[in-house]
Amino acid sequence: MKVFIVSDMEGVAGIVKWQQVTGGHAMYDEGRRLYTGEINAAVRGAKAAGATEIVVMDCHGAGEGWTFNSLIPEELEPDCEYVVQNEWTEYVEFLEGGVDAALFVGMHAMAGTRDGVLAHTVSGSSWWRLRFNGVEVGETGINAALCGAWGCPVVLVTGDEASCREGTALLGTGLTTVAVKKGLARFSARQFPATKARELIEAGASRSLADLKAVAPYVPGSPCEILVDFNTSDQVEKYRYRPGVEITESRQIASRADDWWTAWRQFFF
Repeated sequence: MKVFIVSDMEGVAGIVKWQQVTGGHAMYDEGRRLYTGEINAAVRGAKAAGATEIVVMDCHGAGEGWTFNSLIPEELEPDCEYVVQNEWTEYVEFLEGGVDAALFVGMHAMAGTRDGVLAHTVSGSSWWRLRFNGVEVGETGINAALCGAWGCPVVLVTGDEASCREGTALLGTGLTTVAVKKGLARFSARQFPATKARELIEAGASRSLADLKAVAPYVPGSPCEILVDFNTSDQVEKYRYRPGVEITESRQIASRADDWWTAWRQFFF
């Protein structure tokens, strides 16, 4: 069984401040340790469920050389391999070869979610709303669509309660979720200690892989329209001459294609 672990930092227990997820801050080292511990828990759970190949893809943009490279390599469980990509959603080789299931660890809620800890979508400073064929999504939706483009189902989402709720709404009640904290506001939460959070994630990962058909691969639809609303009007200007991309409003672009992957690549890379 081949398992893809897709990870982000903001949904990890113990993390509630931007300084914990931003490279160069004194608190970032603490965030990295907490992050790696939850990834390891998912690796152990996947291994216990019978996974024979486990690849971890860090999807956290921490800034500078830490972007997509926030986990601590020397502390990773030896039963996995990990990817450092240059651009988000760039690495698809593993998916192209056929992957049985994806586990999402440390997810956060989409921009504007009141009880979402560190909630944002892609860029908290520039992106306001993202929709796939009219359905509002966050980063869980982006990663799920990436996996779904190659027929890989997402069977587990861990993070705060808001991200777990968001994952279930998008992917269905067959999704296994593990909430390691409850958002009280954007920068505060009631949460489990790291040891307890890791126990829950390990058990959830193992449980989620017991039925690979519990969740269908997420496919936004064909043809596909991706709408991005930005916070300010200047953000749309760099897309003015992108083929397949239209500036539809002063702060909005639309990318349209026969499938999600083509529509995504038209504007994101």
